Amino acid sequence: MSIFVDETTRVCVQGITGRDGSFHTERMLAYGTNVVAGKTPGKGGETVHGVPVFDSVEEAVGETGANASVLFVPARAAAGAAIEAAEAGVGLIVCISEGVPTLDAARVYRRLSDLGVRMIGPNCPGIISPGKTKLGIMPGDIHTRGAVGVVSRSGTLTYEVVDQLRRDGQGQSSVLGIGGDPIIGTNFIDALSAFEHDGETEAVVLIGEIGGTDEEQAAEFVREHMTKPVVGFIAGRTAPPGKRMGHAGAIIAGGRGTAQEKIEALSGAGIPVADRPSEIPGLLRRSLGRGHD
Repeated sequence: MSIFVDETTRVCVQGITGRDGSFHTERMLAYGTNVVAGKTPGKGGETVHGVPVFDSVEEAVGETGANASVLFVPARAAAGAAIEAAEAGVGLIVCISEGVPTLDAARVYRRLSDLGVRMIGPNCPGIISPGKTKLGIMPGDIHTRGAVGVVSRSGTLTYEVVDQLRRDGQGQSSVLGIGGDPIIGTNFIDALSAFEHDGETEAVVLIGEIGGTDEEQAAEFVREHMTKPVVGFIAGRTAPPGKRMGHAGAIIAGGRGTAQEKIEALSGAGIPVADRPSEIPGLLRRSLGRGHD
């Protein structure tokens, strides 16, 4: 099992004829992702790496049965692209696009919620179920199939943690980067709930960062609803108040959203928090009762 995607997921790539869309489509195909369609207005009838291109997502869904979409489109076009995919019947949207205006993100969130469509992102690296499929830009070779679920606000830290797990012999069931913007689709609680109900996942790594209260809310969810062990890491411990650190949502404002607050919330919910990514594999082993080595 895995969460949200697996080898049966049929993928449409919006913006497939662009530089990034073409580049990452090739790599998704090489990983084994079932990319069945691409969409670029005015390019219908062409192919990219053997994938047929359509003028609309509705046409792509009708012709190929695509049920998920990955967006490699400019930020200004992301809202329209996401809503188009949702209204065409796609059930999962992965929005890679960075710099999506907050008001656009809010509009998309409302519309997709009404339609019952899940979005991962925006401004995220995507999702991977190791050995099965990947949707987005995650490097497939550092992931190995296993029983640890990973959910993160940071793409780069995701790769670091996954590499640490791989070196320790701990594979992953699913790994997703939810993005660090102020408004996102899938959040920590959504992912934690899915991992809790996933038969393949035995433990979860939660990678947070400063800004907002998502990690505090996740800690409360873990306390009340999770039976599987969770290990945490919070980035941005040395960040000064009032300065954004990397992501649009990573800012300490009004004395809230500090790393210390998040660490205390996680610890208070019984979640061990690593001081550095290299400590995560050992904390997982202890949480699973497998000792330090």
